[in-house]
Amino acid sequence: MKLQAPFIQLPLMFDAERLAAEIGAIEEGAWLPHPQGFAGNDYLALVAVNGDPNNDGFQGALRPTPHLERCPYMIDVLASLGVSIGRTRLMRLSGHAEVTPHVDVHYYWRERMRVHVPIVTQPTVRFECGPQAVNMKEGECWIFDTWARHRVINDAERSRVHLVVDTVGGEKFWNLAIGGRTPNQPGAENWAPRPVAPFGASIQQLDFETMNIPKVMTPWEASTHTSFLLQETDPAQPAFEPVVRATSQFLHTWHSLWSTFGDSAKGWPRYRRALDTLIADLNACGAQTLMLRNSYGFAQALNAAVIGVALADRAQDDGAGESRESAAGASSQAPMMAAPAMLSSFALPASGGADPFFDRPVFVVNPPRSGSSVLFETLTGAPNVYTIGGESHELIEGMPQLNMRSREWSSNRLDAGDATPEIVNQLRARFASALRDRVGRQPNGGARVRMLEKTPKNSLRVPFLAAAFPEARFVYLYRDAREVMSSMMEAWVSGRFRTYPELPNWRGDLPWSLLLTPGWRDLAALPLNERVAAQWATTTQVLLGDLEALPADRWTVAHYDALVRDPEAEVRRICGIVGFEWDRTLGSELPMSRHTVSTPRADKWREREAEIASALAKYADVAARAERVAAR
Repeated sequence: MKLQAPFIQLPLMFDAERLAAEIGAIEEGAWLPHPQGFAGNDYLALVAVNGDPNNDGFQGALRPTPHLERCPYMIDVLASLGVSIGRTRLMRLSGHAEVTPHVDVHYYWRERMRVHVPIVTQPTVRFECGPQAVNMKEGECWIFDTWARHRVINDAERSRVHLVVDTVGGEKFWNLAIGGRTPNQPGAENWAPRPVAPFGASIQQLDFETMNIPKVMTPWEASTHTSFLLQETDPAQPAFEPVVRATSQFLHTWHSLWSTFGDSAKGWPRYRRALDTLIADLNACGAQTLMLRNSYGFAQALNAAVIGVALADRAQDDGAGESRESAAGASSQAPMMAAPAMLSSFALPASGGADPFFDRPVFVVNPPRSGSSVLFETLTGAPNVYTIGGESHELIEGMPQLNMRSREWSSNRLDAGDATPEIVNQLRARFASALRDRVGRQPNGGARVRMLEKTPKNSLRVPFLAAAFPEARFVYLYRDAREVMSSMMEAWVSGRFRTYPELPNWRGDLPWSLLLTPGWRDLAALPLNERVAAQWATTTQVLLGDLEALPADRWTVAHYDALVRDPEAEVRRICGIVGFEWDRTLGSELPMSRHTVSTPRADKWREREAEIASALAKYADVAARAERVAAR
């Protein structure tokens, strides 16, 4: 929901220690990995569809889970808000992890706020929203402008745990909001939140959300959402007036159909034709070039708020692999895709030829902990280069067809056979809608863009990416296997890279970390050094085989040691090969990346030399192959 201020603190103060004690009594196995697989993010459901703690959806009756029933003071907290309670979870962000920048444009959050109550946190946790940043302290109660671009950074060792309540509000709640304060509000020196002691509320006293996603959206709701999006759009853009005419015609048609059929299924075929006509009209008038003031695409936002959820005739599958519930907001962090017919500027041409949008996109690929973060963060400074701002876990695994659960936790491996037209067009649209250049601007409409991407998991997806992006170029970042192994072992122990904390049937001594390699189930009984060596070797074997199957001009090698020794020379060399411009001067040392665990040293791996040598001996042929490729 859009608010008039980035942050508003409500006049309530809860007993964080009591809440933490209640959470601590819940078994660790109840926590689930984030549905989109975001590294360092997991959750525990307190209010979910039909009270099922394993149901992360939105559609249907929201009811308390057994976990909430065990937390009496948590019930008091919810009762004190005076709201209709929607999906409610405990959200845990591990140390040195982050919630990547995003905007909540999705239908479910269009009229819902996200109430945050920090339970476990520390002063270094930073919540950014628009131009402001705050540290939400334990026990406080906050709402924020989800329509603005926002993110969370946990720059500390301990995990951060927030209670997060999605709600449309309530009569009592709005009085709380009126009595709230904004950060640095003038004249609020004597403002103080009211402590909330336990008062014995019962679950039966709580109001739970029952109605959330319509069978047929009423014309009044469709008009409200559409008008809001148009008000959030700069009318000086060339496509604005044609889009106004197209949406106005659609709303008149929708209203007439509603007056005839209401939500009766008899009218659904005609409702669907009206939506298809709108999509075609928007595509024809260039709606995909229209940008909202929050830098999100108008077409994607309209799809999220209206087109994707206006009709329940495709409740199971809309023909493009994306469920209506997912379109309504399965992840606030995953950029929403446009409706299929609105993706013509992003989709692959049916007859081949030049890519209409992605001009030789560059993917940095390598085993994890090879130094790709520092290379990526440096190359993002190149002019006219666009990135999604971080790694693409949510863009890829946020698609239902590519989610680890739907793939039965096989591995992160994707090949060309996974690149169906529907998946490819959706994925390209997800990337396109998230792109920003070095100063935060989105691509200009109609122009082809140079995209840069790096995600270690994509080392297992080269054939898939090569099919989805036919002009793709790959940069293999080579680093000495001993250094990589040392850093991978450090990552496992640190707990910062637990990609799948509750990986089913994993019996290892530590929660699974880093990319999920083929054959991962066989690694549980191995000691850490042998497990990491197998993880590195499998990734390297798959990656090098895939690269060598490509034409030679589609991939090249970058060298970590050269990047460290002479950053300017190596960056200019790489830019020359992939065709990036470079207009900056680098110092003799690059700054540490945000994913650095401890200060790099050339000989740091020697602290684990014996462990590394014994484990790598089994994979000497893989290490030798990597060296040969690096020397080409």
